[in-house]
Amino acid sequence: MMEEAVKKALEDIRPQLQADGGDIEFISVSDDGKVLVTLTGACGSCPMATMTLKMGVEAHLKKTVPGVTEVLQA
Repeated sequence: MMEEAVKKALEDIRPQLQADGGDIEFISVSDDGKVLVTLTGACGSCPMATMTLKMGVEAHLKKTVPGVTEVLQA
């Protein structure tokens, strides 16, 4: 159930990443709420990728998906 909610939430923010030439791929979610993703395209090599991941993706997932504790880059 959490996996489906995470995937839906990622779809909500995907257009913002794609507008900057990047994208995000869902890898997995653990029982303790850690979400593993890969930033691709321009986002994969951007020096601001960590900020995008933590302040953008992680903040959105924590707000919209109960149980998400952290988002990590694969």
